[in-house]
Amino acid sequence: MAEQKNKGFMAWIDARFPATKMFQDHMSKYYAPKNFNVWYFFGSLAMLVLVNQLITGIWLTMSYDPTGTGAFDSVQYIMRDVESGWILRYLHSTGASAFFCVVYLHMFRGLMYGSYQKPRELVWIFGMFIYLALMAEAFFGYLLPWGQMSYWGAQVILSLVGAIPVIGDSLVVWVRGDYLISGITLNRFFSLHVVALPIVLLALVVLHLIALHEVGSNNPDGIDIKAKTDENGKPLDGIPFHPYYTIHDLVGVVIFLFVFLTIVFFFPDGGGYLLETPNYEPANSLKTPEHIAPVWYFTPFYAMLRAVPSKLGGVVIMGLAIAILFVVPWLDRSAVRSIRYRGWGSKIGLTLFAIAFVVLGYLGAHPPSTVKTMLAQIGTAVYFAFFIAMPFYTRMEKTKPLPERVRMCH
Repeated sequence: MAEQKNKGFMAWIDARFPATKMFQDHMSKYYAPKNFNVWYFFGSLAMLVLVNQLITGIWLTMSYDPTGTGAFDSVQYIMRDVESGWILRYLHSTGASAFFCVVYLHMFRGLMYGSYQKPRELVWIFGMFIYLALMAEAFFGYLLPWGQMSYWGAQVILSLVGAIPVIGDSLVVWVRGDYLISGITLNRFFSLHVVALPIVLLALVVLHLIALHEVGSNNPDGIDIKAKTDENGKPLDGIPFHPYYTIHDLVGVVIFLFVFLTIVFFFPDGGGYLLETPNYEPANSLKTPEHIAPVWYFTPFYAMLRAVPSKLGGVVIMGLAIAILFVVPWLDRSAVRSIRYRGWGSKIGLTLFAIAFVVLGYLGAHPPSTVKTMLAQIGTAVYFAFFIAMPFYTRMEKTKPLPERVRMCH
């Protein structure tokens, strides 16, 4: 009886809204390759962290005061007096780092398995726009605690806009809303952080998923599973995303939550990398911290910025380092997608790229020196060489023949 009522209720909903059709198209009848490995956990983990950021962010705004005189004290109030406020704040601050961690690994998987190649160019482009929106969201949120590192870190980054010829100085004033970073800057950053950018981010995530489900998911072998189907048109090497991968992804979720909550409860400041020590002091425009550096997920690009002697040149290099990611689908000329079947050129290139990115991240988090600046210049050169040389080594390298069917991963 209850089942009949449920079916009747769903029929009533489906007559007015395609709920069942949407569930089938994107979950129960969406066929994903059966050889997904651990690298495919990070997409679902990014969704999990996004939900965490939205929920904790909403609760934090209820007690946050976006003014120059009240912002720092309101964060202390959340931490000390609001019931469970401390855990909400730590879930949000640690979640920001977790978001970038899983997104970087998700992007690396895309580079490793060629998930940007035809017909998935738009999937990659939407993903890069998500990354760009995420960087903006993190930057605007970085100022909100109104501590010393928030204030001076934002001051340094915003001053880079002034390097733009002719309009730079006027643009800086327009972005800040004042001649110095002030309560007006804080208020407009707060508005962008909690209203404008989350809407953009959610819209881009929806577009990313729609584009992905239209062309189908890639896999570690880089083989199109739609090419071989049974008499009913179902891919021979595909399985329904639900319930198989919804259950499968729970393994990744449990492991991730174990690590994530361990950091939240025992190492919320991450040794000064997640919550910088100077940020425990209120913003003071008359006192400069000994070393100003952005939070860790921006440090690779900050190292590139410092590696160039010219301020304008550094800004251009930093911008190009992000912009070049958008054209990767057209730089790669390989006949195969996956790193498994590529030649040594792609394997060495991707390895050096990953090492350079990590080294740049380390260098950007520490004070500069002659040796560190030289290493940052080498790392920057390797970073760009990976992309600039991609059309040549991907076209010339000898690739392995693809298997007819996907191989199960163990």
